[in-house]
Amino acid sequence: MSSEKNKVMNPVIEAINNRMSIRSYEPKPIPRDIINTIIEAGNQAPSRGRQEKGSKEFLFQPWRFVVVENSEFKQKLIQTTYPFWKNMTESMKETHPEIYEQVMMQYEAMPEPKDMVYYSAPVILFVIGPAGYAVSCALACENIMIAATSLGLGSCYVGFGAMVKGNAEVVQALELTDDERIYGPIVLGYPKDEPSTLASIRPKKKEPKIKWI
Repeated sequence: MSSEKNKVMNPVIEAINNRMSIRSYEPKPIPRDIINTIIEAGNQAPSRGRQEKGSKEFLFQPWRFVVVENSEFKQKLIQTTYPFWKNMTESMKETHPEIYEQVMMQYEAMPEPKDMVYYSAPVILFVIGPAGYAVSCALACENIMIAATSLGLGSCYVGFGAMVKGNAEVVQALELTDDERIYGPIVLGYPKDEPSTLASIRPKKKEPKIKWI
């Protein structure tokens, strides 16, 4: 195991080490130039190419981004996805009681109005791409979260937030096609000082398992 003093550090490594999933945000808007900077960081991620129908060219960067700031549209998203969260949480009551207890602690600590899917974040960033490009789009998502940390913002990858295809109005607004998937979405915002009940459920990182050959 390497000692702390022997670790090489720079601003990129520090941002990676400091990134964590934030679930409590200040009701403060994010300037558009900062959002654009974060999206551009995602756009710089590596990706494999795809060939458009009828074209001989391979196109890289298969993703596109949708930024949600509108409060009314956020409510549509919450109303669409909350039932999935509730059903999943209730199913853990008997099968995973410890996790259920932690989730409910978080729920009780959350101020009104409670939003357990998007955490009342000022920005919900949808990363959308063709089915089959999960790796490429995941790399873009990781770039986004590291960039957000480096700029003093919090982020969280919210899987339940992708469960919106049952709402035709949401699908239309996101311009989702049948062959596209939502990777994320990622919520962004300025972190709020969290109660200990929220901080306590963050898992500690294990030491990496490494084999040298």
